[in-house]
Amino acid sequence: MFPITVTGKASAAQQDVALSSGTLWAVPEETPTAFVYGGRNHAVMLATPADLADYAVGFSLTEGIIDTPCDIEALDIHHLPQGIDLRLRLAERCQQRFDLRQNRRTLPGNAGCGICGIDNADELHAPLRPVAAEMRILPEISVQRAFAELPGHQPINSTTRSVHAAAWASPEGEILLAREDVGRHNALDKLLGAMAISGADFSDGFVIMSSRCSYEIVQKATRMGVTAIACLSAPTAFAIRKAHEARIAIHVRDGNQVAAII
Repeated sequence: MFPITVTGKASAAQQDVALSSGTLWAVPEETPTAFVYGGRNHAVMLATPADLADYAVGFSLTEGIIDTPCDIEALDIHHLPQGIDLRLRLAERCQQRFDLRQNRRTLPGNAGCGICGIDNADELHAPLRPVAAEMRILPEISVQRAFAELPGHQPINSTTRSVHAAAWASPEGEILLAREDVGRHNALDKLLGAMAISGADFSDGFVIMSSRCSYEIVQKATRMGVTAIACLSAPTAFAIRKAHEARIAIHVRDGNQVAAII
């Protein structure tokens, strides 16, 4: 594991605000979080200030900046008055590759549907490489179990009711790991980063999302070798087309039933 240093005081992931009725309402924090590689800015995302090492690894992997967590030589987490800087020192090979593609601009992102790291819309339509493992159609009972267990792994959402979760489930539907964030893509990056750090097998289980399945979720899952995604609501048509390219199964919950889109 690479060394991690932390500077400054971290913000809480949530805080209480007073309502006009006099009661307190828990709300999630949303913090500008900058990714800086070798001193060069890449993106600024709005994210929940928690699980930041996982986020740094997951984002770097799913954006194609590194190939494995071992490509990170050091991570400096700076908590600043205006937000958070995640300053990463990369292996020379990865830094050179990053510099070649980064001779353009800093990219602003957001907690919703921002897409980072592309120059034009043509890159969205570039075919995704199929995952190496065989597409897995999940048993309905496994997906139902995972959805039933998911709320128990969402401590921030249990009080705020306004953050997303991404979780990893065993083939039988047991939730093994979960991460939360105000942005669903951020939550997935945190999950995938935590799994990569632990050396998890991305083909032995499935991702479960508390949100719809977007193109970017399919893309991020594909890059890590995930074979199946279960989402709480319907995917977009673009996400379905990309899932077909990548040979990833998408499962959605429709009322009390689960169906696969293949």
